[in-house]
Amino acid sequence: MSETYDFLFKFLVIGSAGAGKSCLLHQFIENKFKQDSNHTIGVEFGSRVVNVAGKTVKLQIWDTAGQERFRSVTRSYYRGAAGALLVYDITSRETYNTLTNWLTDARTLASPNIVIILCGNKKDLDADREVTFLEASRFAQENELMFLETSALTGENVEEAFLKCARNILNKIDSGELDPERMGSGIQYGDASLRQPRQPRGTTTQSKQQCNC
Repeated sequence: MSETYDFLFKFLVIGSAGAGKSCLLHQFIENKFKQDSNHTIGVEFGSRVVNVAGKTVKLQIWDTAGQERFRSVTRSYYRGAAGALLVYDITSRETYNTLTNWLTDARTLASPNIVIILCGNKKDLDADREVTFLEASRFAQENELMFLETSALTGENVEEAFLKCARNILNKIDSGELDPERMGSGIQYGDASLRQPRQPRGTTTQSKQQCNC
């Protein structure tokens, strides 16, 4: 049986290698921690249907490789993404320092309207923390991002990160800020009845024929 949903959103999971992107995706899709996680080569994909604000939304999630040598490959997947999880590892200052580059890529290549949530992953390793909550939350504020600390190991805030991002996209559709009909919006209608009524095809051509100019 094919699944029915109101909307389909294209999501990205971006950030440096080793930040736990694949583990976050796995925890969200499978509801369990991925033990033997190697670095992603190129791009991995997962999808899940969720309920957000009374709507059924299918999230199509592309997990991109964080290693520099795959950057040209992964950048082609940015096009037409509606939302992104920008991930760093709270125990690694290095993954935090590259956030600006990832953010620039997302806003340049995906869409200026892309909804991004910053995720400080590996919250379970608080004792080894190199990036404070305050510092990251200030970075999020300056760059107009939502922010959560997550743990792919315990599952803490993982679901909330994806749902928060999806909720924000829905709000922007409702307010007219995002138009699902626009090419490259990263949003598709799952249910045809949700589409805005359009002029029936052929009406414009008929009026042209009737015109005697």
